[in-house]
Amino acid sequence: MSDDERLVEEFEAHRERLRAVAYRMLGSGHEADDAVQETWLRLRRSEGIDNLGGWLTTVVSRVCLDMLRARTNKREDELTEAVVYDGVVGGTSESDPELEAELADSVEEALHVVLRSLSPAERLAFVLHDLFAVPFDDIATIIGRSPAATRQLASRARRRVQQPNAPADYGDREVVRAFLQASRNGDFEELLALLDPGAVVRADAAAVQMGSEALVSGSQAVAETFVGRARAAKEALVDGASGAAWQLHGETKVAFGFTVVDGLITEIELLADPEVLAPQRVVLV
Repeated sequence: MSDDERLVEEFEAHRERLRAVAYRMLGSGHEADDAVQETWLRLRRSEGIDNLGGWLTTVVSRVCLDMLRARTNKREDELTEAVVYDGVVGGTSESDPELEAELADSVEEALHVVLRSLSPAERLAFVLHDLFAVPFDDIATIIGRSPAATRQLASRARRRVQQPNAPADYGDREVVRAFLQASRNGDFEELLALLDPGAVVRADAAAVQMGSEALVSGSQAVAETFVGRARAAKEALVDGASGAAWQLHGETKVAFGFTVVDGLITEIELLADPEVLAPQRVVLV
């Protein structure tokens, strides 16, 4: 068997799973096929892959993420194809058709909500973790966020799936709003009260180049970093989550992603990468 034939055979062994990931991300069989084909083309140009299954999942996920971000029409494609549920929720029960139908309906409803109401990053975190058991550390690498922030994205998506009509993240928004106000006012004690003792600030590579520290650890240090310094920051949604943004001449230069757990801020991400700052990912509120 030639090297090309062996590569084709190895890829075909993963094709069904890759298409399942792409379909649940994109909601369109045609686009899912395009994503899988693009993954195959990238595989042919790559060498030295140690974990082929993990590499393929990462690549098809990134392809889907790019496709979602590129959509200019906010209306999602209709789900017009039958969804295959086996392998996604552990299979169905042949001995109980009623249970099988109920399970299929619940999964279809969840997918419907995911496809229509979640931001691209939320969608990817939910689909990969909840439906395909991909670890948060791996998902974080794909979307360029920390594992903690990625876990929050999946949790928020899960809540929307379970309670599609419930208001989302108003509690988080109030915490972020209070933090920004305390920062503007120079209220150090109020900042401390809003921070988890183990809170951290992480800056992406672009933010570090702008002068930010890559990592600040502990509530004391985080509060010192922000006291009196958020006067120009405006409330925003960052990948659908409560956050803030600093703009210059109407263009977002830095976004602040907040991870809030039980009413306390556990992590703040400083995001200056141009891809993260795309208008569809950072929206002023």
